[in-house]
Amino acid sequence: MRLRYNAPVTLSFALLSALVLAIDQLTGGALTRNYFSIGPSLNWGNVLEWPRLVLFVVGHANWNHLISNFAFILLLGPILEEKYGSGRLLFMMFVTALVTGLLNVLLLPTGLLGASGIVFMMIILVSFTNIEKGDIPLTFIFVIILYLAREVVNSLHQDNISQFAHILGGIIGSIFGFIRPPNKNPAPPQNS
Repeated sequence: MRLRYNAPVTLSFALLSALVLAIDQLTGGALTRNYFSIGPSLNWGNVLEWPRLVLFVVGHANWNHLISNFAFILLLGPILEEKYGSGRLLFMMFVTALVTGLLNVLLLPTGLLGASGIVFMMIILVSFTNIEKGDIPLTFIFVIILYLAREVVNSLHQDNISQFAHILGGIIGSIFGFIRPPNKNPAPPQNS
């Protein structure tokens, strides 16, 4: 038996986020504050701030925050990479981060930090892994009720959690599920 880097996008994302958090703790929070979070506003005239519209998903407030996000990402990511392919999953993660970051800056007076929008995109998207043309998976309906409805209710309470990112991530996952069906015959794992 040997170890295999079976889900390169998922594993690279997890390792990069853990590395950023470890370095962030050595810098007293400066790394995440300056590069891997997005405030309630963005200096559009400074092109160097634009990457923060997607890089906020790499930053996390602490180890509990990171572990709670990556418990889901490490479970769902490999399934989605197998069904959709690494490149397509990376594209979907990028779009989710960009749309969530952009709309947060344009519409909300709060900052954004962490990969929870990606988590909710994956939770919804995984319910589409066995979709047939013209079908609406029952798992999709149950996941919408369990996860997104809960976030709508939670958004009525004041806290420092971005239910907006959760809901938007879920909506984006739904859109990808309907317009980008999984590969019918995903490539078999390569042996070397």
